[in-house]
Amino acid sequence: MHSLIASPFLEQHVLVRPGSRGGALLPEARYEELRGLDAAAPAPAWLADTVRGQWDDLDVTSRPTGDSLLVRQPSTWGYGKASWEINLGCNYRCKHCYLGLKMNAGMPWRDKERCLDVMAEAGVLFLQITGGEPTVDKDFMRAYRYAWDLGMMITVSTNASLLWRQNLLDMFQGRPPYRVTVSLYGATKRSYDELTQREGAWDGFVQGMNAARYARLPLRMSIVVTEDNGHEEQAMVDLCESWRVEYEVFTNITPTIYGGGEVLTAQSAEHLRVRKQFTGCNAGHTFFHMDPHGLVSICKIGRDDQISLPHEGIKGLARLGAIADRLMLRTGGCSGCTLAGSCRVCRPLAKHYQEAKAPLAAYCQHG
Repeated sequence: MHSLIASPFLEQHVLVRPGSRGGALLPEARYEELRGLDAAAPAPAWLADTVRGQWDDLDVTSRPTGDSLLVRQPSTWGYGKASWEINLGCNYRCKHCYLGLKMNAGMPWRDKERCLDVMAEAGVLFLQITGGEPTVDKDFMRAYRYAWDLGMMITVSTNASLLWRQNLLDMFQGRPPYRVTVSLYGATKRSYDELTQREGAWDGFVQGMNAARYARLPLRMSIVVTEDNGHEEQAMVDLCESWRVEYEVFTNITPTIYGGGEVLTAQSAEHLRVRKQFTGCNAGHTFFHMDPHGLVSICKIGRDDQISLPHEGIKGLARLGAIADRLMLRTGGCSGCTLAGSCRVCRPLAKHYQEAKAPLAAYCQHG
């Protein structure tokens, strides 16, 4: 199995290592040199020097290039990142969840395999596998291994409740993830179990985190602040710092993907923060999102006009850029707004808030 990946990424070429946040930019000539190397040829001296300078625990000197390096082929499609909800099923019933209904449904394995092949052909180097809870999906491990072997740097978004399982830990040891992002829903058993609406959830979370930390997985915490755990915000921060795990705090809850506003009641009014000004993004142009049925949209929020990747294949992605441009237009209730230039949410997210009949203050400066 490879320990290094040389790949085009957007308009550049990079050298990255699974399980590591570091990397190096490659001049195009160096990338092309690696493309042309026979797998049995020794690693070039400049590659050995670059690797040694970036990762002092890895030495490829005099080793056959194919023993450590996977070289990804160029793509004309220009996508560098993607996210995939492998399943909406979950072992929690969190009050704030933007997915709404937690249904165990998805594609057969052959379609999952085809979609991952299309992603690789489209140029996707960084893939986020999410859910629901991805580790409960029957094909999660199979899909993870397949994507990893294609040369993707994988982030797994999880609640950590199953990270104690030895088969998962063994897989992550042999095929390291780029990152494991864990949602944190409280600093005590009472608040954690209350928000997740599952008795014993805290105990499973702690067990999973202890195992993940012992295995030295590349962890990052997403601290979710709600009405149930708002009084524990600092305690959650302290917990992450005691574990020496990086974290980010999230306080603003969004409506469900179906436009439902029921989850907004879970947010803590006193902890809401003013969002930064929205300055645009490349959703649909350099990255995309895929749901459990292989339906591709510009992102997790803007799910209108989806493209069926299993049926249309990579040619279906040709329509995604135009869909993105259309969805980002200020239409509907935002037409003619004098504050549109300094809006703090994108148009697809504003539409979700409008459909949920949320108070203007939740998403609009006029509130």
